[in-house]
Amino acid sequence: MKPPPFGYRRAESIPQALEWYAEFEGEAIWLAGGHSVVPSLALRLQAPSVLIDISRLPELSGIVLTEAGLRIGATTTHAEILSDPLVREHAPLLSEAAHHVAHPAIRNRATFGGNLALADPASEFPAVVRCLGAVLDIVGPDGEREVDADDFFLDLYTTAMEPGEILRSILIPRQPPSARMRFSELARRHGDFAMVGAAVRLMQEGGRTIDARICFHAVGTVPVRAHSAENALTGHPLDLDRICSARDALSNDLEPADDPSMPGKMRLHLAGVLLGRVLHSLSDGSLNREDAR
Repeated sequence: MKPPPFGYRRAESIPQALEWYAEFEGEAIWLAGGHSVVPSLALRLQAPSVLIDISRLPELSGIVLTEAGLRIGATTTHAEILSDPLVREHAPLLSEAAHHVAHPAIRNRATFGGNLALADPASEFPAVVRCLGAVLDIVGPDGEREVDADDFFLDLYTTAMEPGEILRSILIPRQPPSARMRFSELARRHGDFAMVGAAVRLMQEGGRTIDARICFHAVGTVPVRAHSAENALTGHPLDLDRICSARDALSNDLEPADDPSMPGKMRLHLAGVLLGRVLHSLSDGSLNREDAR
């Protein structure tokens, strides 16, 4: 299909972009990487009066290490997430997830902020930013505000962003030295949408887990924190009993719906298998591979 007619403007600053959006009374769409906007136009799911290109705004670019953590501009591409040394050192979970995102041609253009703003529940990055406790920096007609990742994803393709707002940057807080992290997913082929994926961050002290954050994607309408599984791990050594307890607890955390590709019960089972593998990889190596299944 062909998209409906629309205008195009390239903004040179955030104030200019916001002014243009107001001029068109909300009948405008932000354009950055274009990997979600362009297909939606072709399918006529959206019919804006104008596309406002924000891809070259300097305020939305760059990866900088600050006292608070790693600040990543919203127009940073997936390829830059994958290759940047600051990301590898201070947010390795993002680097791991980037390996699983689509294919190089898409990673070279698609943006980190656009991915989060789209809020596709099958996408990897939303689960990672929830797991890492990220803070999203948003600017709009009413000024600036920050939203915790736990509060950002509201429903299927729905976020806490209001019409006319722009996601400017994402802050990944500094992770404690004791943090151990891993991302993994199960997909039929590399680059396909995952059947299930998980981002896990554990903090350990004295041989025990003192804090656990587990977030799944492709199991619901938003990235899902597995609080019961987290509680099953907290305060205990990461041994076979704890891994089994965490896997069993997932039935309290996840309720995947049946869909044409897979029954919900099968997806829940795969989530348990995946969590077992990830936790095994984060253990001290005393567990054999069969124990983690």
